[in-house]
Amino acid sequence: MISSVMGAGVFRDLWFRAGARTLRYRMAGALGRLRANGGLILRKAVAAGVAWGVAHVLLGHQNPSFAAIAAIISLGAAAGREGRQAVELVLGVACGLAIADVFVSAIGSGAVQIGVVVALATAVALLIGESELLVTEAAVSALLMVTLVPASPAPFTGRFLDALIGSGMALAVRAVFPENPRRKVREAARPVFGELAGVLEEVAGALEAGDLEWAERALGRARAMDGRVEDLREALSSGYGASRLSPARRRALGELGFYSTAAGQLDLAVRNVRVLARAARALIRSGHPRAQGLPAAVRQLAGSVGALGVYLERLENPGEARALALEAAAGATAVLVEHKELETSMLVGQIRSTAVDLLQASGMSYTESLQALDEAAIKRTSEVQSAR
Repeated sequence: MISSVMGAGVFRDLWFRAGARTLRYRMAGALGRLRANGGLILRKAVAAGVAWGVAHVLLGHQNPSFAAIAAIISLGAAAGREGRQAVELVLGVACGLAIADVFVSAIGSGAVQIGVVVALATAVALLIGESELLVTEAAVSALLMVTLVPASPAPFTGRFLDALIGSGMALAVRAVFPENPRRKVREAARPVFGELAGVLEEVAGALEAGDLEWAERALGRARAMDGRVEDLREALSSGYGASRLSPARRRALGELGFYSTAAGQLDLAVRNVRVLARAARALIRSGHPRAQGLPAAVRQLAGSVGALGVYLERLENPGEARALALEAAAGATAVLVEHKELETSMLVGQIRSTAVDLLQASGMSYTESLQALDEAAIKRTSEVQSAR
């Protein structure tokens, strides 16, 4: 009985500790999200407050909440867009809201009115321009107007001007308090480097153990990487838009250029690693003697990926990333001295291709990458042949 009670007490103690740790983790995550989005909170607060104040003080509108609404909608719609796209978006917001206000003032709101207002706002937006963003924002803004905001007695002299003030204020706030494009791109790049290195580590482990199931898991991870690369491309597009619109962020363009160059090559590297994982699976399935140098070469590729991520964040020296990529390619090529099976040759070819992608991502040209790789491979192969 006593031992049972003591056991229950220990269990409750462990349960409370686990709960406390979970709560701390969640609080830390929540605070991290709050810190990461502090700029967004500031931009929305300033845009809404200043838009309301300008419409109230300068235009004399008694309740210009519409200006604040338009500012928030426009700020969210224009996030990450180029300057021209941002202007089209805020114009669409103003257009859709104004049309909806006029229409609701005349016939009220309801299911039929919603359909008519959305169609009318879309048609007017198409008369202004053919941008899909412009048309979409006009329709969405009109829908919000019909469903959420009561009609105005003087729409054209009231809310339309409020919409223009709110939208213009969103652009101004976006220029004065822009997103940090470097941070956004770095955060999008880290999962790409981390996952790519992780896949290569798994491939190396599968080769070392001759484990077909392990190789299948690595291939599955490699196939799921496209979304992460696309997130990086979107972050780059958003970063370029913020940098070009805001003078305060123009200095970020240089760093974004390094990431832009790397992103294209990382896309190719992800595809090559996918083929590399398939080649590793084929080699394991074939049952041929596995060369000892191949797992080491794949692990060196993983190290090169990690070093490349560090280089892009610090922009110090890509030497480590390049050295590891060359070492991987040279070591894999030297394996062919003793192992000439088709499956081995295919895997070596993919290791070399991935190494070239990583060298180019570090800033080397295609010609320079091939030349450096061939020199390293010839040297290593000669050393292996001399040692036999």
